[in-house]
Amino acid sequence: MPDRRADGGSAVTATAVSPEPGLWAPRLRAMTVGSVALISLVAFEALAVGTAMPTVARSLDGLALYGIAFGGSFAASVIGMVVSGIWCDARGPRAPLWHGVGWFVVGLVVAGTAPLMGFLVVGRVVQGFGSGLLSVALYVIVARAYPEDLHRRIFAAFAAAWVVPSLVGPVLAGLIVEHLGWRWVFLAVPALAVPAVLLIHPGLRSFGATAASRVPAGAVARIAWACGAGVSAALLHIGGQQRGVTAVVVVTIALAGLLVCAPRLLPAGFLRAARGLPTVIGLRGLASAAFVGAEVVIPLLLSRERGFSPTAAGLVLTVGALAWSVGSWVQGRVPVPASRASLPRAGLTFITVGIALVAVAVQPDVPVAVLVLGWAAAGVGMGLLYPSLSVLTLELSAPGEQGRNSSSLQLGDALFAATVLALTGAVLAAGSAPGAGSYTVTLVVAGGLALVGALLAGRVVVGRTRPGG
Repeated sequence: MPDRRADGGSAVTATAVSPEPGLWAPRLRAMTVGSVALISLVAFEALAVGTAMPTVARSLDGLALYGIAFGGSFAASVIGMVVSGIWCDARGPRAPLWHGVGWFVVGLVVAGTAPLMGFLVVGRVVQGFGSGLLSVALYVIVARAYPEDLHRRIFAAFAAAWVVPSLVGPVLAGLIVEHLGWRWVFLAVPALAVPAVLLIHPGLRSFGATAASRVPAGAVARIAWACGAGVSAALLHIGGQQRGVTAVVVVTIALAGLLVCAPRLLPAGFLRAARGLPTVIGLRGLASAAFVGAEVVIPLLLSRERGFSPTAAGLVLTVGALAWSVGSWVQGRVPVPASRASLPRAGLTFITVGIALVAVAVQPDVPVAVLVLGWAAAGVGMGLLYPSLSVLTLELSAPGEQGRNSSSLQLGDALFAATVLALTGAVLAAGSAPGAGSYTVTLVVAGGLALVGALLAGRVVVGRTRPGG
């Protein structure tokens, strides 16, 4: 096995075990199934709620709280990620995982039984906090339960766990709302979440507390900054749905809050793209922002300018989801590259080229096939990039830092995406109707973010002792 220290990172901190044949070896099979199932359920809920929420708001006469139902959940998930990172490093991932599932399930039950929109918002906040705890704990479990040579494959499985929900989640949610009622979009998931975590439980019993048995210094301040970042992100989400002066004021306050709070939650050197972990976190954020910035434009472009039905436009987005799965599968099976920068650079290059093709297709005389090809390339790029950055995060994390660094990775992803979505919404809403100019501006910004990432990708390598690094 190649020396993981050659790029300047610490040794991967997985529990010392003999190599296993694969993810489905007897020792790992139940944990793999349970972990992938939990991620699939979180993904389904995230995608399904968007489909059901208009019906929910009308049923509970709560349109005034529509924005906070999403923003509150997002803010709580930001706080949950930070709390989970601190908790995992101090006590191990077992308790954060159980609490994450517990809060997630309780939140779903509260939302599904809500008599008023205010109760549903409370349920969404509780649910978001649980999903934040859960997502970071699963990363730490990977570090401790899986051998190093399986990390790329398990993260590829995590990425693939989003594909089926992406394909069927909105449609299935629509059918549930239509035939069973919107409450079952929330109430059906707990029945599956509990068996999934029970599959993981036997493997969790082998995890003891880490060497850092005390809560690390600065934990309270870090949680306080997380609260500030979460509230700012929620305001950003709400502001992006407003118009006129109100939107400008709310978005400005939110951006100021993020600029103050977010850097204190991310690794030192993040803003200057310092080598190693700061760049890894930054690349994840840039890629997420680029992808979602383009993704939000595509259905609007296809429906308004090319006459596509919502279903047909959705199928184009499905191409990207499938391509993402293909990219994840490929990165999990190619030989370990000579340089840790190779897969991130390739992924961001694919994303840059793909978004450029989508931008070209803004012109009405360019065939839609060019847009579809571009979005498939961007999806492949995300599949190559995401798991490889997750692996790098664990490689660059000491035993007492896995939770903190995993939470930073997911925080950067979430906060970058939220910022770009709000700003993209403002650009698209600037005129009476979006046109070629606004589409082009948003796509150029998205492609530019991916290009910056591709140029910075070499900085994930800390040292230069390995040829090609």
